[in-house]
Amino acid sequence: MCSRTVAFDCTPRGVTCWKDTIAVGLKSGDIITLDGITGSQTAILSGHSDYVRSLVFSPDGTSLVSGSNDKTVKLWDIQTGGVIKTFYGHTHNILSVSIPADFTRIASGSMDHTIRLWNIQTEECNCIIEQQGMVDHIMFSPIVPQHLISVSGNKIWKWDIDGHQVHPPHDGSHITFSLDGTQVVSCYQGDIVVQNTDSGAIVAKFQVSNYTAKHCCFSPNGKLITVAAGKTAFVWDTTSLDPHPIKTLIGHATTILSLAFSSPSSLVSSDNKSVKFWQIGTLPTDPVVVEPISLLLAQIMSITLQVKDGVVISSHYNGVVSVWDISTGLCKASFQTPARSFFWSDAQLINNQLIFVWYEETHNEDIDGYNWHSEKKIHIWGAEKGELQAVEITRDDTKDIRISGDGSKVFCLYQGFIQAFSIQTGEIVGEVGFEYNPTKRLLTVDGSRAWVYHSSSGLLGWDFGTPETPLIQLITDPPPHLDYTRLWDIGLSKIKDRVTGKVIFQLGGRFAKPTKAQWDGQYLVAGYDSGELLILDFNHLVL
Repeated sequence: MCSRTVAFDCTPRGVTCWKDTIAVGLKSGDIITLDGITGSQTAILSGHSDYVRSLVFSPDGTSLVSGSNDKTVKLWDIQTGGVIKTFYGHTHNILSVSIPADFTRIASGSMDHTIRLWNIQTEECNCIIEQQGMVDHIMFSPIVPQHLISVSGNKIWKWDIDGHQVHPPHDGSHITFSLDGTQVVSCYQGDIVVQNTDSGAIVAKFQVSNYTAKHCCFSPNGKLITVAAGKTAFVWDTTSLDPHPIKTLIGHATTILSLAFSSPSSLVSSDNKSVKFWQIGTLPTDPVVVEPISLLLAQIMSITLQVKDGVVISSHYNGVVSVWDISTGLCKASFQTPARSFFWSDAQLINNQLIFVWYEETHNEDIDGYNWHSEKKIHIWGAEKGELQAVEITRDDTKDIRISGDGSKVFCLYQGFIQAFSIQTGEIVGEVGFEYNPTKRLLTVDGSRAWVYHSSSGLLGWDFGTPETPLIQLITDPPPHLDYTRLWDIGLSKIKDRVTGKVIFQLGGRFAKPTKAQWDGQYLVAGYDSGELLILDFNHLVL
């Protein structure tokens, strides 16, 4: 979520970028290329017979080197999609490939405990280096092209191209250099260390608590570092006097297998289901720095479509709120809120400030374990100040909760009436009642107006006025945004406009069962239990 997502039937693994071209290796043995801006597929390269685990572009972007579980290394022509050369010799899966800046040789690391150096012109293996354990990662040094760095288990080794060990191994699970070669970053368990390549002086140190960092890389300009740890990626700015994490990327359903910068502010990452595109930008107000704990992909509990601001906002069961760019599908910011295990929620950007509300009911028992009592509260949280206020209520029949479009109120729907609370004070500022029926819920609110859909009376709406004019008036005009009623068929979801009854769109396959959906006449946004968000622009769909 989080991002523009490209899903695959075959597991993606290796990812590499050259300008706006992204190459992805699949479990099927195919390699696909994607447009780094739109995410659309541009080509498919077929030739390997098994999982493609590692990829690297040539310096000019015209060629691609791949390593596969079929025990071969292949050199591809990107323009034609054809195999130029195939290198044979490994006896087990190839886990990593690398090339030097002059592109005269290829290094490959394998599960057969060897590193092989190949001459590109002759296709001969010029050197075999015996490694203590499978070779998880390998790369040529950008400073000394005759040096090769490898990772085996949790040890980092350095070799020359003749197979001689240059330095004793040291602890580390991944290592990479900045594009200009002046800095190197390595990770080991939860520690990330950035060093000056020449002097070895430590430039910065970071830590991802409760995580094991497996992959790291620099942005092309060397200002940012990203680290993958489990399902989460973290981004640091190394140029400030006090280097700090500026972004936490949440959205992968499984462990991140690979990541790479496609531009100074764009990142691509893959797990075993999808490739995600991230924009490393911020909202006009910087998001709260979040701790890594509990930032995992979780069920979407609410979505808010704000076309005027060009964003969709999703709240998740673990309290994470994410802001998505409608046009690109990229995650602009994520916030860890104090919310935990709630059922009704809403989030909106009001004057570029995030406001999040949720209804939470907690149960407590007395010491003897028999006398139970519960606390029912509406919590209001603002990202700008990180302040939390709670409105205690006595009812246990809450059906929905929404923020007013002007950001002044919170609407809470119960069985047969709506109460409006002031966001500033938490006081009740309005209440309306109506005949109860079980099919209603709050529809999108606009300004100080709120609607419910009543099965027998149709669409009902009220204007709750302003603090200066708090008069509540019945209104008849429809809301600007409408939710959907979803009719579940086998493998198909028909999404209907609640007012007109018109079938707007049908979704099949993995997108057949959204748990939340909104429609504004152009955009359809849908949220899922998996934590994924779907954005469809009907102006660009052929229906």
